[in-house]
Amino acid sequence: MKIVATNKKAYHNYEIVESFEAGIVLLGSEVKSVREGRISLKDSYAETRNGEVFLLQAHISPYEPANRFNHEPLRERKLLLHRQEIKRLIGKIREKGYTLIPTKVMLNDKGKVKVEISLAKGKRAYQKKQAIKERDLDREMRAELKRRLR
Repeated sequence: MKIVATNKKAYHNYEIVESFEAGIVLLGSEVKSVREGRISLKDSYAETRNGEVFLLQAHISPYEPANRFNHEPLRERKLLLHRQEIKRLIGKIREKGYTLIPTKVMLNDKGKVKVEISLAKGKRAYQKKQAIKERDLDREMRAELKRRLR
């Protein structure tokens, strides 16, 4: 699997509980644009409606050679999951504080576009600050170890 895009903010703003791999319904010009890496997951999220899951606010840039047959960059896109997975997600989302966010967009060996959606719980401001502190301390420790090993 080749990772085309990641949602780096998701790991900072949310605590990832569980991840699912889903197919995505795309138009031809969208697939070509995704293969070029012209997709942004920033501020995107997934929502369940009538027993189906949709990806919202994911920006796929227009594919230039498609000119008038191009797609709308921010349109809703249906995600393909098994019925049991959708029912499980609906049950979890009804719990307080859980949301669905896309974390990665990947191309598999057969050229299919897959999306990793994660069940996530929002972090509080103090949790985000604590994570930043821990990351900085870890970076400093590794730098110090490198200096001492030289």
